[in-house]
Amino acid sequence: MFLIHKSHSKNDLIDLINLLHLPVVFSHSDNKKTIHEKLDSLLKTEFEIKKNYYNIENKDGLKVFLTNKNPKKNLTIKEKQEVMSIAKFIINYCKSGYHIDSSIKYNSYQEIIDDMDYIKQFGDIPSVRRCCKLLNNDPNIKDIFKPLISPQVQKELNDKSFSKIEHLKILKIRRGTIDNPITVYFE
Repeated sequence: MFLIHKSHSKNDLIDLINLLHLPVVFSHSDNKKTIHEKLDSLLKTEFEIKKNYYNIENKDGLKVFLTNKNPKKNLTIKEKQEVMSIAKFIINYCKSGYHIDSSIKYNSYQEIIDDMDYIKQFGDIPSVRRCCKLLNNDPNIKDIFKPLISPQVQKELNDKSFSKIEHLKILKIRRGTIDNPITVYFE
C-alpha cells in the first residue's frame, strides 16, 4: 500500500477523484483512510485519467502527486498568519492614500517593496492578490507586482469571473409578409 502525504485532506482527495474522473465510488461519509484504501485498490488496475490542470497524465503521475506534499498547502498556519499580517499593513498603507508618513509599519518605500516581493509568491491568498492590485496603483512605487497564482486557483478565479459576466441579449428579427408585419424581439 502506497502512502498518501498527510497534507492531502479528505476533501482534497474527493476533489481530485472528481477532477480526474477516476472510477472510485465513495460517499462523503467515508473517512480519509477509506478513500485512501479505495485509491490504493484503483492503482492496481488500469484506468484513464482526464486532462487536468495538475498535469497528471497517468497512474505513475497520480502516485507521485499523492505521495508528495499537496501543492495547495504550502504554508503552515504560522507562516500564513505572517503573510496575512504583512498584507494588512500594505493594505493599510494603500488605503491611507499611499502616504508613507501615515503607515504604521513602514518607514521607506524599499521596505514595502521587500515585503511585497516576499508575499507575492503566495497569490492563492485573496489578501495578497488585493495587496498587489492596490500597490500597483501607487504613484510612488514604479514596480509592478504580479501575484503567483497556482493553476487550480486561477481556474477557480476564471470560472468565478465568467459566471459574473452579464450575457448580451440576442436580437432576433423575424421577417414578415404583407399580412404579418416584421417582429423584433430580444431573448
